[in-house]
Amino acid sequence: MPQLDSHKNTAFKAPPPSASRLLPVLEKAKVLYKDWLELYRNIERRARFGIGTKIDLLFLETLDLLRKAAYNPINTKIVLLGQVLERLDSLRFYVQLLWETHLISTEKYAAFSPGIEELGRMVGGWKKGLQEKLAKEKPGATYGPERK
Repeated sequence: MPQLDSHKNTAFKAPPPSASRLLPVLEKAKVLYKDWLELYRNIERRARFGIGTKIDLLFLETLDLLRKAAYNPINTKIVLLGQVLERLDSLRFYVQLLWETHLISTEKYAAFSPGIEELGRMVGGWKKGLQEKLAKEKPGATYGPERK
């Protein structure tokens, strides 16, 4: 392989550590999605293009909503986080269905599903913290749909 001039180097370079810092919840979602990709690749073909694609799309929507929530004002964040929680509820359902139909093993399900639960707790805590912050600023006001 020919050497490239250092000023013309087109090889991939990782961004500096400060540029790649993400919110912990977004970082957790990325790690969970990478774990999902490992499961997804090993699902039988027919299921991969059915329920597997559904789960994959839910994950991508979740990542996109979390990314948007990171850069929006508080009122918008609360709405976006509510949408993330809805996607996570759907993810839990479809991953459980994947396991119940024996498309993934019990071991893989047991290793993967707690990550979804943890992500849900992180998002729920973030949303609750924002709601409490706004309630202190504007007593008596509620923001976004209440989750039970």
